[in-house]
Amino acid sequence: MNNLALDIGRVSINHFGETLCGDTTAEVVAKDGSQIIVLADGLKSGVKASILSTLTAKIISTMLAEGMRLEDCVATVAQTLPISSEYGMAYSTFSIIRVIHGSTAEIIEYENPRVMFIRNNEVTPLKAREVSIAGKNILMSSIRLQEGDTFIMMSDGCPGANAELKYDLSWNEREIAEFIAALTFAGYNSKELASMLIEECNNRYAQKPIDDCSACIVRVLKRQSANILFGPATNRADSTQMVDLFMSKSGIRIVCGGSTANMLSTAMGCIPVNPCTKYTNLEGPPMSEIEGIDYVTEGVLTMNKVLEYTNKMLTGEMTQTDTDRDAAAIILRVLLEEATDVNFFVGLAFNPAHNFGIQFSIKKDITEKLAANLRTMGKNVKISYF
Repeated sequence: MNNLALDIGRVSINHFGETLCGDTTAEVVAKDGSQIIVLADGLKSGVKASILSTLTAKIISTMLAEGMRLEDCVATVAQTLPISSEYGMAYSTFSIIRVIHGSTAEIIEYENPRVMFIRNNEVTPLKAREVSIAGKNILMSSIRLQEGDTFIMMSDGCPGANAELKYDLSWNEREIAEFIAALTFAGYNSKELASMLIEECNNRYAQKPIDDCSACIVRVLKRQSANILFGPATNRADSTQMVDLFMSKSGIRIVCGGSTANMLSTAMGCIPVNPCTKYTNLEGPPMSEIEGIDYVTEGVLTMNKVLEYTNKMLTGEMTQTDTDRDAAAIILRVLLEEATDVNFFVGLAFNPAHNFGIQFSIKKDITEKLAANLRTMGKNVKISYF
């Protein structure tokens, strides 16, 4: 594994008046460790388009993840979703980015708007070759990745967006890429960039889009770890080993729990735990400070709140937290915006201070569910129990 990782953000809006989006994005990790991102656009909009794009994205991502050849994947889609006799168009179009060993990206395109590429904050054309697979003209390109590289995948509702309901030649794939390139200087993450692109399209449609609009932004980042120490070790004799492993990891260090902070303080030679001077007006439990640690919070309540926030983000109830609201919002921002890898060091000792019956199983349950959510959000997660 190299030191590069992917930050993937995807946002969609529906055709005005439709309850379902006719575009579908899918992300999977293949058996060989390669990452596969698919954006499929179903013909027209509504329920039928949603079904068609979902089938296309699912077929392609599943087959590629299982190691099937691209030719077989495209042939399966072609046989499953033939050309519409009514419109003379493919029932579903698609774009694929497959990242191999974190170092090379393969781009595969079929009748979607071109995948745009930004390097060093400048729009850089991808050199594609055209191949025929199962009677389909497929564009294929490949590029070695560098930190900061950005890919823009979009459905055909994005280019040409305008309120006059006719194609706008001044808002094409190149213009969209330049719009995003101008924002990459500011350090926005992929979800924010995708949101800003879709918001711009929606504004151009005067909030009444005549087609589904989807954007999937993929940015190449330097790998960054966030390391979370959560709960004292079951056996006190393991505390030193637990702290040593935690402190040996490079990256952001987060300590959750008063007993956890005291355990770390003792293991490191009684480094004092002080009240936090940076975040002083937070809702809920206050934060603390320990020299050499980036964030020190309360334990179970805070981690459960982080879990609640991720649940809401995955269901669309929440898009972004107020980073100064509470300790959980601060930790969530770190995990989503700064970290590509999250390492949990979880102690399962029973805490007698919890008179409301919290046992080790609750800490484990919170950790497992939070880890699952973070994986769904594209993070690499590892859990070590003590």
